[in-house]
Amino acid sequence: MKVLPFKIPKPKNEALVYQIDREHVFYDQLHQHGEIQISYVEKGSGTLIAGDRINDYKAGDILVIGSYIPHVFRSDARHKEESLMHTLFFNQDAFGKDFFQLADLSSTQNFFKKAEFGMMVLTQKTKIIPLFDSLSKQSKVEQISSLLLIIHYINKSKTVPLSSFIYRKSFSDDEGKRMGKVYDYAMEKYGENITLEEIAERANMTKNAFCRYFKKRTNKTFFQFLIEIRIENACKLMLKQPELSIGTIAEQCGFNNIANFNRKFKTYKHCTPTQYRAQF
Repeated sequence: MKVLPFKIPKPKNEALVYQIDREHVFYDQLHQHGEIQISYVEKGSGTLIAGDRINDYKAGDILVIGSYIPHVFRSDARHKEESLMHTLFFNQDAFGKDFFQLADLSSTQNFFKKAEFGMMVLTQKTKIIPLFDSLSKQSKVEQISSLLLIIHYINKSKTVPLSSFIYRKSFSDDEGKRMGKVYDYAMEKYGENITLEEIAERANMTKNAFCRYFKKRTNKTFFQFLIEIRIENACKLMLKQPELSIGTIAEQCGFNNIANFNRKFKTYKHCTPTQYRAQF
């Protein structure tokens, strides 16, 4: 299977695909596809890199990943229980070029606009989740009806974006594999001192070429990306292992001193690590 682009397997004339992923870990290769993806995570937790941002996901989350947003799920391998996700894939013109342009469906335009950045749904979940639960027993017509209702409730929901800029193109297979290697290395080695020489070598590029390449495709430098990975993992440790001191967490997540950790944490989370932990 090619990493990028990742094509959703579906019959030629099928407009909507419903898929259940029941695995120990979700598909963890960097990929993108032209279809819009709406997913309900029934079981599992981990990290979702979507576009230029790193997001946590957990059971009960509803995620929308827009067309051609590069993304990768990294399930939390420490949990031995299975991961379970329900997903709908469709194109904006899946039911006809002008279907969602009809006056009766004009409100859906807000959904499609926000979907370009991806989004996590925060409210209306008590109405959306039962719709996902019923999909496996429905006919195709009923699934299309459920999709319209899901879009309707997401439209009414509070959401937060998954990415901060819009992807307009399909990346090549080589680009996907190269970026995938970089992401994998950063996610596995974030607690260590990663040098520019190391990461450029993983991408099989010179340092200068790699810096330009990464910035163009993610809208940030590699080390900004690495800091975000470290901060997100620090947040997980603070919540899941409250017995650990802030200093120990900072060290385990790759920060060479606690002052630097506090400064970076406040920049990205707009509060200190102690304040963040106290919130929960």
